[in-house]
Amino acid sequence: MEKKVILIVDDEKNIRLTMSQSLEALGIPTRTAVNGEEALQMIRGSGAIQYGLVFLDLKMPGMNGMDVLRQIREERPEIRIIIITAHGTIDSAVEAMKLGAVDFIRKPFSPGEIRGLATQVLERESLDEESAVEYPALIELTKRHITNRSFAAARETARKSIAADPGQPEAYNLLGVLLEIQGDHLDAQKFYRAALDIDPTFKPAQANLERTTSWEKFGKIDLGPVKKEAAVKNESGNEGQNEK
Repeated sequence: MEKKVILIVDDEKNIRLTMSQSLEALGIPTRTAVNGEEALQMIRGSGAIQYGLVFLDLKMPGMNGMDVLRQIREERPEIRIIIITAHGTIDSAVEAMKLGAVDFIRKPFSPGEIRGLATQVLERESLDEESAVEYPALIELTKRHITNRSFAAARETARKSIAADPGQPEAYNLLGVLLEIQGDHLDAQKFYRAALDIDPTFKPAQANLERTTSWEKFGKIDLGPVKKEAAVKNESGNEGQNEK
């Protein structure tokens, strides 16, 4: 069966080139778009081309990445999205997660990081929910439920992850984010604190707890750690059911 195409959407030429070259080793064809308008045009007029994954920059001239994300999720909810951001967190992450975007890659990044995340997101689709009992698989299933906007199922699977391995902070932090989306800010803070009880250096939970306990309630949110390898130089400086 023909592999689905990966679309890279970024206004920086060197980023598009670096990502395309990095993904060649996966044997998956890639296409690039210089802005959101071109990306949507390519997806809507794809014809025989089937897009399975989009790397989407949030900060672009013209239509911003959040608007592009919203359009893709409305028109092609089966396409998976990885958000590209130049910052450790993004201001609109809660909104992005509500739209099913749970995977983020931060600039600068390495070729290995690009390939690893693309592989992780694509392989997530083939997980068997019935046989998933180990912590890593349950975390990936939680993220798949989020992508499908099945937030109740995501919360349940996140709790199963905690039961499978209560000594890992990531599931507590992820459940905190899900509770925050639901509107349970106090319970979310409890899970952020639980993550920090396990690992006081776990930065995502630190950032989320600080944000939710500060006066700036509309601050940033951190969904989890991103593994760093040798950084790529940035020459320019730089559908399930939607439940609330």
